[in-house]
Amino acid sequence: MNTWLNRLKKATYNTSVMYNIRMIIAFAGTAFVPYFLDQQLMTIPLTLGVVAAGLSDIDDRFSVRIMNLIYTYIGFFVTAASVTLLFPYPIFFAFGLIISCICWILLGSLGRRYATISYGCLVISVYSMLGVHLFDTWYMQPSLLVIGAAWYGLISTISFLLFPVRQVQDKLSQCYSSLGDFLFAKSNLFDVDMTADSYQDSMINLSMENGKLIGIFNDMKTALLTRLKGDRGQRDTRRSLQYYFVAQDIHERADSAHIDYQKLAKIFEHSDILFRFQRILSLQGKACKDLSDSILNRNTYQHNVRFSHAFKNLRQSLDRLRSEQNYDQIWINALFSLYQNLKSIDAQLQNVETERHIKYDQSKQIENQLKDDDLKGWDDIFSRIKQHLTPESVLFRHAIRVSIVLFIGYVFVQITQIEYGYWVLLTALFVSQPNFNATKRRLRLRIIGTLAGIIVGYIILLYVQTLEGQLIILILSGVLFFDLRSKQYAQATAFITILALINFNLDGLGFEAALPRLIDTVIGCAFAWFGVTFIFPDWKFRHLPRTINRSLESQCQYLADVVNQYHHGRNNALNYRIVRRAAHNTDADVASLISTLATEPDFDPTQKTLAFEFLCLNHTFLSYIAALGAHREKIDDIEILNLLDQALDDIKGALLRDEMPDLTAHNMLQTIRLRLNQSDQDSAKALIILQQLSLMFSILKQLSTLKQSLSHERDDQSTELASL
Repeated sequence: MNTWLNRLKKATYNTSVMYNIRMIIAFAGTAFVPYFLDQQLMTIPLTLGVVAAGLSDIDDRFSVRIMNLIYTYIGFFVTAASVTLLFPYPIFFAFGLIISCICWILLGSLGRRYATISYGCLVISVYSMLGVHLFDTWYMQPSLLVIGAAWYGLISTISFLLFPVRQVQDKLSQCYSSLGDFLFAKSNLFDVDMTADSYQDSMINLSMENGKLIGIFNDMKTALLTRLKGDRGQRDTRRSLQYYFVAQDIHERADSAHIDYQKLAKIFEHSDILFRFQRILSLQGKACKDLSDSILNRNTYQHNVRFSHAFKNLRQSLDRLRSEQNYDQIWINALFSLYQNLKSIDAQLQNVETERHIKYDQSKQIENQLKDDDLKGWDDIFSRIKQHLTPESVLFRHAIRVSIVLFIGYVFVQITQIEYGYWVLLTALFVSQPNFNATKRRLRLRIIGTLAGIIVGYIILLYVQTLEGQLIILILSGVLFFDLRSKQYAQATAFITILALINFNLDGLGFEAALPRLIDTVIGCAFAWFGVTFIFPDWKFRHLPRTINRSLESQCQYLADVVNQYHHGRNNALNYRIVRRAAHNTDADVASLISTLATEPDFDPTQKTLAFEFLCLNHTFLSYIAALGAHREKIDDIEILNLLDQALDDIKGALLRDEMPDLTAHNMLQTIRLRLNQSDQDSAKALIILQQLSLMFSILKQLSTLKQSLSHERDDQSTELASL
């Protein structure tokens, strides 16, 4: 009995299992309630309502969740009713399609919840076109679509009430899992067989993992913020908040760089020291993965006992290197700083479960604030929308592009009278993404998935001829679509195609709809490709210099805040977290933009090489700042403080104003390094600062040159485009 209870308890902790159970209940209701009422056609809009609601579902606290559902149902009904009423009047319908599409997409500028709701309304608009002929009265299909959505909303809300912090804990688990991936990527930099090419590959991989981690951190912050607004006293939310801050602090230390890794590999290629650092980083990556599993399964995290032995051996190796005096003490001191950083990460992981880390300390409330990005009133609403009313905005270009593609698709359907032609619009809507690379990838997967779905669906209709059997397969197809849609897009497309064929078979048209579905999908993909290639093509509006400047400005602000804390003392107040997050966000933007540009047409190979060089150096520079930030605390050495101020001014001049750096800071570095007594504690702190500033200055000129080269090449391309 206890075994079964434990299995049941474990199943309730499995988010995927619980989500699939929710979807089974939702689709079972839409399939079998009409079956028992002998109104089988109702299954079609009810099921589509569940699909649209599932795509529009968003995690939020209870009160806001209820408001989201109300907004969603109103939007669904108004959209579906407008389609039904305007459908007999093609000119008015086409005009309404363009305007509504632009408005719905631009509504996403107000925030995540509005973007999700607006996307659901767009999906409902095309679903309404597909079923406009099913019912005689204009309000029947809109009402059934809303009822299907409300049925899903009811199940989703009950699930939320039963497990109110499930989404937060899942995102927290993702944070630590991604943090583990980041640490594994960082460990690759300690490869003794590293070459110039492998180093660049490792740095690019590290930058990409950093971008993924920052994106997950941002999602986690949003989930926490809405919970904290709803219930500031909830223990589980406060506990998750502390875990989140620990993850951020580990990331800052893990991302910090105390040394030039390429030189490190050459100098210590015949020593065991690099292997020991690499092993500890790998163990810490595994520890983050274990902590992720513990959070997901609601178990107590157990810190690996092998850490103690690994750190003991690492310290002995470091002491031996220092005593041998065969290496420059600057390198030894840098390795000791790295050792202390890894020890700090170990302490964070070892103590993450203890009460002193999860209790709520009012005296540190200022350190536990999160930046609130919610709307602040009508002025904020107008301001956010206004800033996107320009072709420079990705959202604006996407809105115009999708609206034109849907309009062209509608005109094509009206002229050709192609069978089940509104699948063309549905495909174009699902495939169209804000950038070329994502759209191109979906085109291929959509066609493959549709073809597979048609083949399997045709076989199902051929051999499963009972209505009950087809309804069961409809339920399973819907569940598998939602389970796979964010993991395997082609497979998810196959299952939604099977669901669509079974839906059409309820109207007696399952076999007839198979081939038109494939043809319409190919045509819809062609329209989507045309849109992303020729309508505001994304690469003509990609301002790499602007993204680079934003990143360098954010890094300089981050450095300025770190320097300020060396003057006035360490704190983790909101402002510091904001500037640190901004630096990492913009670094992730650079990585994302460069990786996307590299896959798009007309991207110059020379510029591609320069861009990836900049990507590596940009993240390296951020890592040097992170190391300086990881050791930040108040110091009293006036000479060192002056050096920090002078260095900050030189770095800003070189990176932001394209000025050649003043040699004052460089000369001060040389002078103070000779003066320092390495055995003195204050001198040890100063050595860390000196080492990090030396590293920054060692790549400052190259970073500035790359920035200027990329800016000039982009300016030349812009001039050429303007002259065409």
